[in-house]
Amino acid sequence: MAEAKNSGATRRDLFKLAGGLAAAGATVVITVRPARSTPTEMQAAIAKVAGNARIQPGRVKLELPPLVENGNTVACSVSVESPMTSADHCKAIHIFNEHNPQPNVISVYLGPRAGRASISTRIRLSDTQKVVAIGEMNDGSFWSDTVEVIVTLGACLEEVRI
Repeated sequence: MAEAKNSGATRRDLFKLAGGLAAAGATVVITVRPARSTPTEMQAAIAKVAGNARIQPGRVKLELPPLVENGNTVACSVSVESPMTSADHCKAIHIFNEHNPQPNVISVYLGPRAGRASISTRIRLSDTQKVVAIGEMNDGSFWSDTVEVIVTLGACLEEVRI
């Protein structure tokens, strides 16, 4: 069984090769493995946003279902306690995860005219993992909330092996 390396071959090239081998009577097994980052990569991505600043728990509310049947589209909401005045407001909301191909899910930048510091979106989750939301305040402080999500059918399958 041959394994495709990152040699510039496209997915289409791999399927052509598999089709040719199958036509020749060879047994072809294609396995798809999720591409994923690690908790260490997530911490590095958080450090790029926060630098050496202390990230404190509180003021941020991350809402995700604790059990997800399908990781392809997961409802996600984040709100940050902030008066949203020019003197005191949330500058950004960042979401990170441990096991997706990219640890940065989204960063949303806000200003005091936003009126409230909250976002809602849908995200993809490749596996059971921790999701972290961080609120970046205009005074340089960072606040966070973390949720552990159990995913029964993961998303983000991106690596093809033949």
